[in-house]
Amino acid sequence: MLLGLVAVAMFAMTLPMTRLAVAELDPVWLACARAEGAALLAAAALLAAGSPLPARRHWPALAATAAGVVVGFPLFSSIAMRHTDASHGAVITGLMPLATALIATRLAGERPSRGFWLAAIAGSLVVCGFALREGAGSVGAGDLAMLAAVATGAAGYAWGGRLARELGGWQTIAWVLVFSAPVLALPTLWLSLRTDLSSAGPAAWTGFLWVTVFSQFVGFFFWYGGMAIGGVARVSQVQLLQLFLTLVFAAWVGGERVDAWTWAVAAGVVAIVAAGRRAPVKALPSAAR
Repeated sequence: MLLGLVAVAMFAMTLPMTRLAVAELDPVWLACARAEGAALLAAAALLAAGSPLPARRHWPALAATAAGVVVGFPLFSSIAMRHTDASHGAVITGLMPLATALIATRLAGERPSRGFWLAAIAGSLVVCGFALREGAGSVGAGDLAMLAAVATGAAGYAWGGRLARELGGWQTIAWVLVFSAPVLALPTLWLSLRTDLSSAGPAAWTGFLWVTVFSQFVGFFFWYGGMAIGGVARVSQVQLLQLFLTLVFAAWVGGERVDAWTWAVAAGVVAIVAAGRRAPVKALPSAAR
């Protein structure tokens, strides 16, 4: 849980920093370039540690993890930050722990208790109600993009959490990035040639560096390490605390005004995850997975 909390503290800066970056940089380029930059760091770490190449049986899981955390979440969240505030997007990401837990029941062989599901569903209903209220009863383009980010990111978390049990926490994200690099190399180069990168200022590049180094690489050291120890479903619930942290960072970094209603919703979700954290999560026997 502590490892997960450290990761969440880093991930909480992702949306505010992404919003800074996409104010002057193309969101699709950002999603590709952050992955390529993080892949360079990952390759250096793997070489320094002398990590062996994953077995061929691990490749499908590596590809599934990459589709979620290297392509899906970065791409859709970058697009969303062109249409909505980081504080609003942060509340939508409150759905991710439930989505991750749902997928983990099939992939990671985990069986959360009834109390766990009640807390997860209650937190998700609060988040959905918030989104509808903010959108005056409708769902906007930013909401749809964030929902797509949540769905793909949750799948990547669940696949990666399962894989981390065999490869190790930091090795999992490192190999995922390295395996993704050749696929994203040509799109990144093509977009770089078509994008005016020289017009971006220091704030945009600061955002780019954060999401590349911490959101895409270092944060996953702790995230997948925590999941490997504590289980995917349980540790994923710590991410609901990301709500509160992102609201703080959105106000601090992006100068966004966070109203009392948003703080109240965040506090309610934090209280729910505190209750759900105590609910038991059983691991199924290996033969039943």
